[in-house]
Amino acid sequence: MIRGRVADARDRVRSRLEAAFIEDHSPREVAFSFSLGVFITALPTLGFGVAVFLALAYLFKQLSKIALFASVIVLNPAVKWGVYGTSYWLGRRLLGPIPTDAVGTFTPIAGSHHLLRLWVGNLVLAVVFAVIAYAIALRLVHAFRRREADRESLPIDVEPK
Repeated sequence: MIRGRVADARDRVRSRLEAAFIEDHSPREVAFSFSLGVFITALPTLGFGVAVFLALAYLFKQLSKIALFASVIVLNPAVKWGVYGTSYWLGRRLLGPIPTDAVGTFTPIAGSHHLLRLWVGNLVLAVVFAVIAYAIALRLVHAFRRREADRESLPIDVEPK
């Protein structure tokens, strides 16, 4: 069941990225757009990420809109809970435990300690995810465009495998 969902998500990302690959954007623009989308999606934006996507797509014509929005599939709401848990854990590892006077209390100061750890860990993870997404997307764009160029160079009576 989980393996099927992972395969389905992978296929959806691949099909959306392939649609971005045939756009009039350079491979680096497509890869950057996808990695920017992954970065924004990894952050705890509470749904405002889509508004950020729309604003970026409107303001920057060199962004691949398809690649930007395809990133949402990678870090969908079901996956984000794991990202948030890992972010909080990482933030605690980097900043240390929450001060003892804030543990077990429900005050704005205690909440700010928790949020700070969540955001710091989340920023680190978002950067790591974005770098990985850029490398993978750039490689996929180049491979796809090479394959399409090879396919176009075949004689008309030869069918590709």
